[in-house]
Amino acid sequence: MPKAFPIRATLLFFLLIVISILVFSTFSHARAQAAADKPYVIEYYYKTKWGHAEEFITLFRKNHFPVLKKEMEMGRILKVTGTAPVYHTSEDGRWDYRITIVFKNAGIANDGYDSVPLIKQLYPDQDTYKKEEQRRFEILEAHWDLPIKDLELESH
Repeated sequence: MPKAFPIRATLLFFLLIVISILVFSTFSHARAQAAADKPYVIEYYYKTKWGHAEEFITLFRKNHFPVLKKEMEMGRILKVTGTAPVYHTSEDGRWDYRITIVFKNAGIANDGYDSVPLIKQLYPDQDTYKKEEQRRFEILEAHWDLPIKDLELESH
């Protein structure tokens, strides 16, 4: 009989490990699912060459914003806002426009959505569209994308 106890203890130990793994996996999946259902925000910063800020935003409004609006109609994007600084900063920290896009969730923001069919539908004159989009990026000095998250500041 003394050998039966170590076998039972070993089985109980492995059973506890399996249960722990299942509980942890379920908890992790629930947390990931909750995060996947939350809106996901990315800020897009644009720094234009001096004297070209107005030209850039005009082309953005004409050729890119309508695509974003269509994605809002599709439910992929919840909100798009634009911001421009009132005063200037130092050259190294300067940006001209910040476009903030609130996606439905992180999965949609990073799913590699192909907007080409949508662009072809919105802009039948693809030659003009491509030329203007090329110009919009030619006058950029810098562009960066910054996913952001809200911080809980109240203590728990």
